[in-house]
Amino acid sequence: MPEPVLQHIAVYPGSFDPITMGHLEVVTRASRLFGKVILAVAGDAEKDHMFTVHERIEMARDACRDIPNIAVDSFEGLVVDYARAQGAQTLIKGLRAVSDFEREMQMATMNRQLAPELDTLYLMAMPEYTFLSSSIVKHVHQLGGDISRLVTPFTRQLLDRRLEG
Repeated sequence: MPEPVLQHIAVYPGSFDPITMGHLEVVTRASRLFGKVILAVAGDAEKDHMFTVHERIEMARDACRDIPNIAVDSFEGLVVDYARAQGAQTLIKGLRAVSDFEREMQMATMNRQLAPELDTLYLMAMPEYTFLSSSIVKHVHQLGGDISRLVTPFTRQLLDRRLEG
Protein backbone atom coordinates (compact mmCIF):
# COMPACT_ATOMS: atom_id res chain seq x y z
CA MET A 1 0.00 0.00 0.00
CA PRO A 2 1.44 3.44 -0.90
CA GLU A 3 2.11 6.00 1.82
CA PRO A 4 -0.99 8.05 2.77
CA VAL A 5 -1.08 11.61 1.49
CA LEU A 6 -1.59 13.11 4.96
CA GLN A 7 -0.29 11.86 8.28
CA HIS A 8 -3.44 13.20 9.94
CA ILE A 9 -6.11 11.23 11.76
CA ALA A 10 -9.56 10.99 10.19
CA VAL A 11 -12.77 9.65 11.71
CA TYR A 12 -15.35 7.84 9.56
CA PRO A 13 -18.49 7.77 11.73
CA GLY A 14 -21.66 5.81 11.11
CA SER A 15 -24.04 3.25 12.49
CA PHE A 16 -22.73 0.47 10.18
CA ASP A 17 -25.81 -1.67 10.90
CA PRO A 18 -24.47 -3.70 9.12
CA ILE A 19 -21.26 -2.61 7.42
CA THR A 20 -21.55 -2.95 3.64
CA MET A 21 -19.10 -3.18 0.77
CA GLY A 22 -19.95 0.48 0.09
CA HIS A 23 -18.74 1.45 3.58
CA LEU A 24 -15.64 -0.68 3.12
CA GLU A 25 -14.86 0.94 -0.21
CA VAL A 26 -15.09 4.45 1.31
CA VAL A 27 -12.92 3.62 4.33
CA THR A 28 -10.36 1.89 2.11
CA ARG A 29 -10.05 5.01 -0.05
CA ALA A 30 -9.80 7.17 3.07
CA SER A 31 -6.98 4.94 4.34
CA ARG A 32 -4.94 5.91 1.27
CA LEU A 33 -5.37 9.60 2.12
CA PHE A 34 -4.80 9.64 5.89
CA GLY A 35 -2.17 8.18 8.18
CA LYS A 36 -4.86 6.75 10.46
CA VAL A 37 -8.58 6.31 9.89
CA ILE A 38 -10.88 5.43 12.75
CA LEU A 39 -14.09 3.75 11.68
CA ALA A 40 -16.27 4.93 14.55
CA VAL A 41 -19.43 2.96 15.25
CA ALA A 42 -22.12 5.22 16.70
CA GLY A 43 -24.07 4.00 19.69
CA ASP A 44 -27.14 6.09 18.72
CA ALA A 45 -29.64 5.33 21.44
CA GLU A 46 -32.30 7.00 19.26
CA LYS A 47 -32.05 4.45 16.42
CA ASP A 48 -33.37 0.90 16.36
CA HIS A 49 -30.39 -1.22 15.40
CA MET A 50 -30.51 -4.81 14.24
CA PHE A 51 -27.06 -5.41 15.75
CA THR A 52 -25.52 -4.37 19.05
CA VAL A 53 -22.58 -1.98 19.11
CA HIS A 54 -20.31 -4.94 19.91
CA GLU A 55 -21.58 -6.91 16.89
CA ARG A 56 -21.19 -3.90 14.60
CA ILE A 57 -17.62 -3.43 15.84
CA GLU A 58 -16.92 -7.13 15.17
CA MET A 59 -18.25 -6.82 11.61
CA ALA A 60 -16.22 -3.68 10.97
CA ARG A 61 -13.02 -5.18 12.40
CA ASP A 62 -13.45 -8.25 10.23
CA ALA A 63 -14.10 -6.14 7.12
CA CYS A 64 -11.06 -3.89 7.75
CA ARG A 65 -8.66 -6.54 9.08
CA ASP A 66 -6.29 -6.31 6.09
CA ILE A 67 -5.93 -2.52 6.15
CA PRO A 68 -3.21 -1.64 8.68
CA ASN A 69 -3.99 2.04 9.24
CA ILE A 70 -7.68 1.56 10.04
CA ALA A 71 -8.80 1.27 13.65
CA VAL A 72 -12.36 0.39 14.67
CA ASP A 73 -13.90 1.96 17.75
CA SER A 74 -17.28 3.11 19.05
CA PHE A 75 -18.55 6.34 20.49
CA GLU A 76 -21.55 7.90 22.21
CA GLY A 77 -22.62 11.51 21.95
CA LEU A 78 -21.34 14.10 19.51
CA VAL A 79 -18.96 12.90 16.84
CA VAL A 80 -17.01 16.17 17.09
CA ASP A 81 -16.27 15.48 20.76
CA TYR A 82 -15.12 11.98 19.89
CA ALA A 83 -12.98 13.24 16.99
CA ARG A 84 -11.32 15.85 19.22
CA ALA A 85 -10.57 13.23 21.86
CA GLN A 86 -8.89 11.10 19.19
CA GLY A 87 -6.80 14.01 17.88
CA ALA A 88 -8.54 13.87 14.49
CA GLN A 89 -8.50 16.73 12.01
CA THR A 90 -11.07 15.38 9.54
CA LEU A 91 -14.44 13.64 9.44
CA ILE A 92 -15.02 11.33 6.46
CA LYS A 93 -18.48 10.96 4.97
CA GLY A 94 -19.57 8.86 2.01
CA LEU A 95 -22.09 10.25 -0.45
CA ARG A 96 -24.29 8.16 -2.74
CA ALA A 97 -26.76 10.69 -4.09
CA VAL A 98 -27.89 14.31 -3.91
CA SER A 99 -30.29 13.38 -1.10
CA ASP A 100 -27.29 12.27 1.01
CA PHE A 101 -25.58 15.59 0.33
CA GLU A 102 -28.46 17.67 1.71
CA ARG A 103 -28.47 15.83 5.04
CA GLU A 104 -24.68 15.62 5.25
CA MET A 105 -24.31 19.34 4.47
CA GLN A 106 -26.59 20.18 7.41
CA MET A 107 -24.58 17.93 9.72
CA ALA A 108 -21.24 19.30 8.46
CA THR A 109 -22.43 22.86 9.01
CA MET A 110 -23.50 22.05 12.56
CA ASN A 111 -20.23 20.21 13.19
CA ARG A 112 -18.33 23.28 11.89
CA GLN A 113 -20.23 25.43 14.40
CA LEU A 114 -19.33 23.05 17.23
CA ALA A 115 -15.75 22.33 16.14
CA PRO A 116 -14.38 24.83 13.58
CA GLU A 117 -11.01 23.06 13.58
CA LEU A 118 -12.52 19.88 12.07
CA ASP A 119 -12.98 19.53 8.33
CA THR A 120 -15.47 17.22 6.65
CA LEU A 121 -14.30 15.34 3.57
CA TYR A 122 -16.90 13.77 1.31
CA LEU A 123 -16.00 10.72 -0.75
CA MET A 124 -18.38 9.90 -3.55
CA ALA A 125 -19.53 6.28 -3.66
CA MET A 126 -18.30 4.24 -6.57
CA PRO A 127 -21.10 3.77 -9.13
CA GLU A 128 -21.60 0.11 -8.20
CA TYR A 129 -22.49 1.17 -4.63
CA THR A 130 -24.65 4.27 -5.17
CA PHE A 131 -27.80 2.23 -4.48
CA LEU A 132 -26.42 0.47 -1.42
CA SER A 133 -27.43 1.11 2.17
CA SER A 134 -27.53 -0.98 5.32
CA SER A 135 -31.33 -0.73 5.30
CA ILE A 136 -31.56 -2.11 1.76
CA VAL A 137 -29.19 -4.97 2.63
CA LYS A 138 -31.30 -5.93 5.65
CA HIS A 139 -34.54 -5.73 3.69
CA VAL A 140 -33.31 -7.75 0.72
CA HIS A 141 -31.81 -10.35 3.06
CA GLN A 142 -35.05 -10.68 5.03
CA LEU A 143 -36.87 -11.33 1.74
CA GLY A 144 -34.40 -14.05 0.75
CA GLY A 145 -32.37 -12.08 -1.80
CA ASP A 146 -28.69 -12.70 -2.51
CA ILE A 147 -26.55 -10.15 -0.64
CA SER A 148 -23.25 -11.99 -0.99
CA ARG A 149 -21.68 -9.24 -3.14
CA LEU A 150 -22.91 -6.48 -0.81
CA VAL A 151 -21.39 -7.56 2.52
CA THR A 152 -18.42 -9.60 3.75
CA PRO A 153 -18.90 -13.33 4.41
CA PHE A 154 -18.69 -12.73 8.19
CA THR A 155 -21.39 -10.05 8.05
CA ARG A 156 -23.53 -12.38 5.93
CA GLN A 157 -23.17 -15.08 8.61
CA LEU A 158 -24.34 -12.68 11.31
CA LEU A 159 -27.29 -11.60 9.16
CA ASP A 160 -28.18 -15.27 8.54
CA ARG A 161 -28.07 -16.00 12.27
CA ARG A 162 -30.25 -12.99 13.04
CA LEU A 163 -32.79 -14.11 10.43
CA GLU A 164 -32.88 -17.64 11.85
CA GLY A 165 -33.13 -16.45 15.47
